[in-house]
This record gives sequence, C-alpha cells and structure tokens, in this order.
Amino acid sequence: MEYTNFETFKIDVNNGVATVTFDYGTVNVQGLPMISDLNNLAQKLEVDSTVKVVVFQSAHPEIFVAHADTNFLKDMSGKAVSRDEVKLLDLQVVLDRISKLPQATIAKVEGFARGGGHEFMLACDMRFAARGKAKFMQMEVGMGILPCGGGSARMARQVGLGRALEIVLGANDFDADEAERVGTINRALDADEIGPFVDALAKRIALWPSASINATKQAVYESIDLPIEDALKAEAYWLYQATSQTPALKRFKWADDQGAQFDMENQRIWPEMLVNIQDVN
Repeated sequence: MEYTNFETFKIDVNNGVATVTFDYGTVNVQGLPMISDLNNLAQKLEVDSTVKVVVFQSAHPEIFVAHADTNFLKDMSGKAVSRDEVKLLDLQVVLDRISKLPQATIAKVEGFARGGGHEFMLACDMRFAARGKAKFMQMEVGMGILPCGGGSARMARQVGLGRALEIVLGANDFDADEAERVGTINRALDADEIGPFVDALAKRIALWPSASINATKQAVYESIDLPIEDALKAEAYWLYQATSQTPALKRFKWADDQGAQFDMENQRIWPEMLVNIQDVN
C-alpha cells in the first residue's frame, strides 16, 4: 500500500507503525483539504492489515492541528432544520471513520489543539501531550455554535457530563497537566519524554496480531453505551472474531504443551514472554 500524494500531511510506515505528520500552511488549519486527506487515508488504512498503529503528530513547533477553517464554516446554513432533516457534517463523518479504524491510533500533541484539532485528538484511541507546549480548547460556543466535529458527543464520554460542560462552555485554554487530570488525554509528559514514550508504545502494540488489535478496539468502543449483559455478549463476539483470524489457539496449545503457564519464572517476566510468544504462529 502506498501512502503518498497527500496535501496536508506526510506519512512514514515502518515495522507496522504509520507516522502521520501534519504539515499544512502556517497553522495546520482543519479545512476541506485536510478532511479530504483524512478520508482518503482512512480508506487505505481500513484495508491494510500490515499497519497496526497510526501515530498522528505535527511538523509545526507550536501547533498540532488548528481549528476548522472558517472559509467553509461561514457557508453553513443559518436555517434551523428538524431532526428528521439533519445530516451529519463531513467533519463528523470523517472523524468517526478515523475513530473506527482497525488500527490503534495515537495523537502525540506537542502544540495547540483547539476546536476541530481538539476534536480530531478526541477521535483517536489514545492521546499524549507535552508539558509546556500543548494547549487545548473548544471555542465554538463563543462563536455562536457548538463543537460539531464530535466534541459535544465525545467529550462527556471521555470526562463525564460536568467536566465536559465546563470545558465546552468555559471556552478557555487548558494545559497538558489539566487535560490529564480531567481525562481528555492519557498522560502529560515532559517535552523530552513524549517522543520516546509514544515511540515505544507504538512499537510494542505493533508486535501483536492486527486482528486482535481491531477486535479489542471494537469490543471496547461497542461496550461503552451498552448494559453490562449486552457488553459481555459483544466481548464474546469479538473474542471469536480474534481467534478465527490469529494464532491464539496455537499459542494456547504451545503454552500448555510446554507447561509455560505453570512456570513461576514466566510469571515474573510476562511482559517479555508476551513479546517472545509472537514467534509461535
């Protein structure tokens, strides 16, 4: 699979990890070219099982991804519509597609991520931010609208109702440590630590079978809005999707034949043993 001819970012693929580096204009504005590029990228990734992890970062020293381009927002309809007439916005559709990719997705934020840029980050599976560099905001309410790239819909799922409304209605900057505290990111890391940390995490995840990465993602996302009984059924469903496409059963047999699961030394080195068992196929 070739990952070329994108206008708003460049892509490097290495050992199952695709690194997407935004580099568009002066501020990485989230306009139609970026939305089109992201849609085309998703189309490729959805059918590429050789890529297991996608890391999104920026070439800009102060910006991750900026807000949505007002050049296309100003052409929005000013007329209210009924619920039956309303259609999803292009930005909503594309970011939802990014969130459902079979790969694990990581946002490495080392600059401003406001408005649509913040919503893009929320659509990723994991988010890490650099202290002293990352700043976050949803400013839409002050412009007279609301976060409409998933920011209203995803925020409460991420941080809870009260905090979501504080972020959205407050429409103010918050930094990496505050983002970690409220839960919009996984971790705040020092500027010299974020690169090595994300790189190590991406490389480790890329060791695992692509089908088990996807099954895990889908089961977790599907369970969010389900009663526990239905969530457990979804978990069982995705389990069998994984065992039908991965060497899992061979690995269980190997562990049983070797007596590996009863070896106390193995219990002490599970992280390393998990890497070594990837050779059993």
